[in-house]
Amino acid sequence: MKSFVLSLPFTPSHSLSLLTLVILLAACGGHRHEDKMIFRYNETAGIATLDPAFAKDQSIIWPCRQLYNGLIELDTALEVQPSIAKRWTISDDGLTYTFILRDDVYFHKNELFASSDHSSSHSLSLPLTPSHSPKHDSTRRVIASDFVYSFHRIVDPTVLSPGAWVFSEVDTFYAPTDTTFIIRLKEPFAPFLSLLGMVYCSVVPHEVVEHYGKDFRSHPCGTGPFQFQYWKEGVKLVLRKNPLYFEVISTHRLPYLDAVAVTFIVDRQTVFLEFVKGNLDFMNSLDASYKDEILTPDGRLKEKYADRIDMVSTPYLNTEYLGFNMEDHNSVLHDRRLRQAIALGFDRRKMMKYLRNNVGEPGVYGFIPRGLPGAAEQPLYEYDPGRARTLIAEVKKSLGGKEIPPLKLSTTSNYVDLCKYIQQQLGLLGLTVEVDVNPPAPLRQQMSEGKLPWFRGSWVADYPDAENYLSLFYSPNRAPAGPNYTRFNNPEVDRLYTRARSTTDPEQRTALYHRIDSLVMAEAPVIVLYYDQILHFTHKNVTGLRSNAMNNLDLRHVKIAR
Repeated sequence: MKSFVLSLPFTPSHSLSLLTLVILLAACGGHRHEDKMIFRYNETAGIATLDPAFAKDQSIIWPCRQLYNGLIELDTALEVQPSIAKRWTISDDGLTYTFILRDDVYFHKNELFASSDHSSSHSLSLPLTPSHSPKHDSTRRVIASDFVYSFHRIVDPTVLSPGAWVFSEVDTFYAPTDTTFIIRLKEPFAPFLSLLGMVYCSVVPHEVVEHYGKDFRSHPCGTGPFQFQYWKEGVKLVLRKNPLYFEVISTHRLPYLDAVAVTFIVDRQTVFLEFVKGNLDFMNSLDASYKDEILTPDGRLKEKYADRIDMVSTPYLNTEYLGFNMEDHNSVLHDRRLRQAIALGFDRRKMMKYLRNNVGEPGVYGFIPRGLPGAAEQPLYEYDPGRARTLIAEVKKSLGGKEIPPLKLSTTSNYVDLCKYIQQQLGLLGLTVEVDVNPPAPLRQQMSEGKLPWFRGSWVADYPDAENYLSLFYSPNRAPAGPNYTRFNNPEVDRLYTRARSTTDPEQRTALYHRIDSLVMAEAPVIVLYYDQILHFTHKNVTGLRSNAMNNLDLRHVKIAR
């Protein structure tokens, strides 16, 4: 890998030295400067943009969380906590949210603020190095009208932000003062506050966005703990410490790290080797290419790595499932009994043990992941080959004694092993399954268009509420307009779902969620494979890394010991 020498606007008091970044941008195995803390991770999927308006994938969300802040944030327990909003109130009717903002939050320094006529602009000149030529390097304070601008931008149809749906229940938002921001909903929507923790809802400065237009994607400016330094797409991204970040622990202004460096190695085996060699500080999740090298069959870290690597495992709000096209009336899979037979006909516990080293929980409950209010408490689809054979015999009888035709299961290469396991297990019951392997993008397109009778899918929560999972079975969300890829349509489910969305009492809403989940699972438009699990690997000298069941990456408190 080549080295890149940059002229950078660093100051001795709070920025990385030029020498440090030269070392940082050298080959991936470059040594760490002994006086600086640089956190290194790899993003196999690449990063398409650093604009929070388009933060729809984890690869984009992670760097954007370092660059931006919103009104609120979700902590490690997925509880709503203050961020730029220091407090808020919700009206008794559940329609009006009033946020009181901090008055000490500043955008990252940018020369475009120097000419701003914004009433709360503040010029903070930086000492210039010979290589840094702009006449001004300024910032300004965040005020409530910045959120008005940022939110209007998300819903602007010309921007085409994939996050516009977040504001589908919003009637209006406005800023009566510099520190007061008000949102009014069309109707009560209990999970709304947690939606505001999504990266889409970050605050951005109009001066920088309007100057760069679409190129804001590579010239980001936010309020987060790190600020943009360098990005060579497909090679390296560097974020450096924001010296003006508003959070202070005791007397120390966060973050502790001096910089974050992201590489883009595509081969996962190579990423693992770079991590083991110490050239990366952090590795996320698990891949089949190295899972047996680092984990025991029961999912523990192997002894040979235990003295130098830490592994943290937490539940992940990601449900992996098999879905059926409920509008395909010509398919034998339209018979509920056959879908139930398939759900009962393979052993998920063995599947998790032998194919995933017990990383994740077998999907024998409902669609709502365990841990979220409303999730099923008792198993619904434990392995029961006897019951499965009975249901298959009933289906054959309804076909006039004919054999059930071959069933095509569409998937991607990452899940072939699981699908072939299901193929083998169902074969023992007399069902013939053909595994059809597709690239991810065409598979998603065909799912959306209703062209697949049977497919593997997954649903990662956008926000930590069971409503987000049950939205996949609300008939108005029929794909491609929404996430109802199975095209499930049940009037009772629709009625209960609508009622649950507007119910503000937590206990009543949980009971409604549980009822909806039970109705859906009885009809079996989906078969849950497993509830996923997050694995974070770090070296022993890395401390303070925080995450949650949304797999957020919080680097504010990270320290790296020498």
